Amino acid sequence: MGELANCPRCNALFVKSVKSICDACYKKEEDAYDLVYKFISKKKNRTSSIDEVVEATGVEKDLVLKFVKEKRLRAGDFPNLTYDCEKCGAPIQEGKICSSCASGIQNDLEREKNIEEVQQKTSRDRSHTYYSVGNFKGKS
Repeated sequence: MGELANCPRCNALFVKSVKSICDACYKKEEDAYDLVYKFISKKKNRTSSIDEVVEATGVEKDLVLKFVKEKRLRAGDFPNLTYDCEKCGAPIQEGKICSSCASGIQNDLEREKNIEEVQQKTSRDRSHTYYSVGNFKGKS
Protein backbone atom coordinates (compact mmCIF):
# COMPACT_ATOMS: atom_id res chain seq x y z
CA MET A 1 0.00 0.00 0.00
CA GLY A 2 1.35 3.39 -0.96
CA GLU A 3 1.88 6.34 1.31
CA LEU A 4 0.75 9.91 0.91
CA ALA A 5 3.41 12.26 -0.39
CA ASN A 6 3.79 15.60 -2.07
CA CYS A 7 4.86 15.51 -5.71
CA PRO A 8 8.44 16.85 -5.94
CA ARG A 9 7.60 18.62 -9.21
CA CYS A 10 4.21 20.28 -8.55
CA ASN A 11 3.78 19.76 -4.78
CA ALA A 12 0.36 18.09 -5.27
CA LEU A 13 -0.69 15.42 -2.79
CA PHE A 14 -0.67 11.89 -4.23
CA VAL A 15 -0.36 8.25 -3.23
CA LYS A 16 3.27 7.30 -3.69
CA SER A 17 3.74 3.82 -5.13
CA VAL A 18 6.00 2.74 -7.96
CA LYS A 19 6.07 6.25 -9.39
CA SER A 20 7.79 8.99 -7.41
CA ILE A 21 5.72 11.79 -8.99
CA CYS A 22 1.99 12.41 -9.31
CA ASP A 23 -0.05 11.13 -12.26
CA ALA A 24 -0.32 14.57 -13.87
CA CYS A 25 3.46 15.11 -13.80
CA TYR A 26 4.03 11.54 -14.95
CA LYS A 27 1.81 12.17 -17.96
CA LYS A 28 3.72 15.39 -18.70
CA GLU A 29 7.01 13.47 -18.53
CA GLU A 30 5.69 10.80 -20.87
CA ASP A 31 4.53 13.48 -23.30
CA ALA A 32 7.99 15.07 -23.10
CA TYR A 33 9.60 11.67 -23.71
CA ASP A 34 7.41 11.13 -26.78
CA LEU A 35 8.39 14.57 -28.07
CA VAL A 36 12.10 13.93 -27.52
CA TYR A 37 11.92 10.43 -28.99
CA LYS A 38 10.07 11.61 -32.09
CA PHE A 39 12.68 14.33 -32.62
CA ILE A 40 15.72 12.17 -32.10
CA SER A 41 14.43 9.13 -33.97
CA LYS A 42 14.44 11.07 -37.24
CA LYS A 43 17.52 10.10 -39.22
CA LYS A 44 18.86 13.65 -39.48
CA ASN A 45 18.57 14.15 -35.70
CA ARG A 46 20.15 10.88 -34.53
CA THR A 47 23.50 12.53 -33.91
CA SER A 48 22.07 15.46 -31.96
CA SER A 49 23.59 16.35 -28.62
CA ILE A 50 21.51 16.85 -25.50
CA ASP A 51 21.73 20.62 -25.86
CA GLU A 52 20.46 20.39 -29.44
CA VAL A 53 17.57 18.17 -28.32
CA VAL A 54 16.68 20.63 -25.55
CA GLU A 55 16.79 23.54 -27.97
CA ALA A 56 14.68 21.79 -30.62
CA THR A 57 12.05 20.27 -28.33
CA GLY A 58 11.86 22.74 -25.46
CA VAL A 59 12.06 19.86 -22.95
CA GLU A 60 14.09 20.58 -19.81
CA LYS A 61 17.70 19.39 -19.94
CA ASP A 62 17.35 17.56 -16.61
CA LEU A 63 14.42 15.60 -18.00
CA VAL A 64 16.35 14.60 -21.14
CA LEU A 65 19.29 13.58 -18.93
CA LYS A 66 16.88 11.50 -16.86
CA PHE A 67 15.70 9.67 -19.99
CA VAL A 68 19.32 8.95 -20.95
CA LYS A 69 20.34 7.82 -17.45
CA GLU A 70 17.29 5.56 -17.21
CA LYS A 71 18.40 4.13 -20.60
CA ARG A 72 15.07 4.97 -22.18
CA LEU A 73 17.15 6.74 -24.83
CA ARG A 74 19.96 4.29 -25.56
CA ALA A 75 23.41 5.67 -26.23
CA GLY A 76 24.02 2.94 -28.81
CA ASP A 77 21.24 4.34 -30.97
CA PHE A 78 22.02 8.00 -30.30
CA PRO A 79 25.81 8.35 -29.94
CA ASN A 80 25.93 12.02 -28.99
CA LEU A 81 23.52 11.80 -26.05
CA THR A 82 26.17 12.08 -23.36
CA TYR A 83 26.31 13.62 -19.92
CA ASP A 84 29.14 14.66 -17.64
CA CYS A 85 31.17 12.29 -15.47
CA GLU A 86 30.39 13.15 -11.84
CA LYS A 87 34.10 13.23 -10.97
CA CYS A 88 35.90 14.90 -13.88
CA GLY A 89 33.15 16.18 -16.18
CA ALA A 90 34.17 14.11 -19.21
CA PRO A 91 31.29 13.07 -21.48
CA ILE A 92 29.93 9.60 -20.70
CA GLN A 93 26.99 7.55 -21.94
CA GLU A 94 26.29 5.34 -18.92
CA GLY A 95 27.01 5.10 -15.22
CA LYS A 96 28.10 7.94 -12.98
CA ILE A 97 31.85 8.15 -13.69
CA CYS A 98 34.02 7.66 -16.78
CA SER A 99 36.32 4.65 -17.27
CA SER A 100 39.41 6.77 -16.56
CA CYS A 101 38.06 7.87 -13.16
CA ALA A 102 36.92 4.30 -12.42
CA SER A 103 40.41 2.92 -13.11
CA GLY A 104 41.95 5.69 -10.98
CA ILE A 105 39.69 4.76 -8.07
CA GLN A 106 40.53 1.07 -8.61
CA ASN A 107 44.27 1.86 -8.52
CA ASP A 108 43.82 3.88 -5.32
CA LEU A 109 41.95 0.98 -3.71
CA GLU A 110 44.66 -1.50 -4.70
CA ARG A 111 47.39 0.83 -3.38
CA GLU A 112 45.51 1.20 -0.09
CA LYS A 113 45.08 -2.58 0.14
CA ASN A 114 48.85 -3.07 -0.41
CA ILE A 115 49.65 -0.52 2.32
CA GLU A 116 47.36 -2.33 4.75
CA GLU A 117 48.98 -5.69 3.93
CA VAL A 118 52.47 -4.26 4.56
CA GLN A 119 51.30 -2.72 7.84
CA GLN A 120 49.76 -6.01 8.97
CA LYS A 121 52.94 -7.91 8.04
CA THR A 122 55.09 -5.39 9.89
CA SER A 123 52.90 -5.59 12.97
CA ARG A 124 53.01 -9.42 12.88
CA ASP A 125 56.83 -9.35 12.59
CA ARG A 126 57.12 -6.98 15.55
CA SER A 127 54.97 -9.19 17.73
CA HIS A 128 57.68 -11.94 17.56
CA THR A 129 60.58 -9.63 18.31
CA TYR A 130 61.77 -8.93 21.86
CA TYR A 131 63.08 -5.51 22.84
CA SER A 132 65.06 -4.63 25.92
CA VAL A 133 63.80 -1.96 28.26
CA GLY A 134 66.08 0.18 30.37
CA ASN A 135 69.60 1.51 30.33
CA PHE A 136 72.34 -1.13 30.10
CA LYS A 137 75.33 1.24 29.66
CA GLY A 138 75.86 1.78 33.32
CA LYS A 139 76.06 -1.95 34.28
CA SER A 140 79.64 -3.06 33.75
